[in-house]
Amino acid sequence: MRAVVFAYHEVGARCLQAVLDGGVDVQLVITHTDDPNERIWFSSVADIAHKAKIPVITPDSASEPDVQARIAAIAPDYIFSFYYRQMIPMSVLNLARIAPLNMHGSLLPKYRGRVPINWAVLHGETETGATLHVMAEKPDAGDIVAQQAVSIGPDDTAGEVFAKVTTAAAETLKSVLPQLLKGEVARRPNNLSEGSYFGGRKPEDGRIHWAQSATQVYNLIRAVAPPYPGAFTDVSTVQGTCRITINAARRLDTPFAAKPGIYRVGSKAIGVCGDKMAVLITEFLVDGAPGELNRLPEIPATH
Repeated sequence: MRAVVFAYHEVGARCLQAVLDGGVDVQLVITHTDDPNERIWFSSVADIAHKAKIPVITPDSASEPDVQARIAAIAPDYIFSFYYRQMIPMSVLNLARIAPLNMHGSLLPKYRGRVPINWAVLHGETETGATLHVMAEKPDAGDIVAQQAVSIGPDDTAGEVFAKVTTAAAETLKSVLPQLLKGEVARRPNNLSEGSYFGGRKPEDGRIHWAQSATQVYNLIRAVAPPYPGAFTDVSTVQGTCRITINAARRLDTPFAAKPGIYRVGSKAIGVCGDKMAVLITEFLVDGAPGELNRLPEIPATH
């Protein structure tokens, strides 16, 4: 079986390796050039392809005529997309003789669209997963081929959930590769009415709104904790306004009689939320440098 693989990020690397190990004849890998402004904490799809002596291209767009012509010349049985960051046009997807298949980081039809793991953690979900599905004109809307669930613990960060989903994605793919190699693609309907679509997240979406409940604030911190940019809040001090980026925290059971915001309590930093419950801030940066407690407004330790 010949295939063309669009892939990027850790899921892309793991799934590309899985199809190679499974005996798929990958004729071309299409990936992205790493952004110098992005923290690259994941494996390289290009490195795996180069080691396997597979041609690699990094076009600006999957819809470029040269890309389509090259894929058409290969006449692939399958086109795979593993965390590729652009929509692939139907004119390209239709070049797959058997099916174009995508790996998505949620239990479709839930959390269609961008950064599904971060959204799931933000919303306090206790479960998510990986879904292999047929690509259609609308994103994440095609028939489901296979999926595997993973748990989300109450203190799991998005990074920790991402590691679980990455493993689930590779296992999901491996489970159906024998059938795919026979030209068989199991399909079941992807009932879109049972889920929702979510867009991408911007850095500003990491701003903490302390008037929210402690649960909402804590879920935001977990959803954007490293390797993601981190949740943040701006604090006015005698030295001027500074930005506090919170990388780790935990819930506190004690209510605080203070207005919502971030404070120093003895030798600790806490965030008081709109429901008077709080989070203990265990790792934070002040204007990008290791946190200094004396930059935070003080609250009496008796609160």
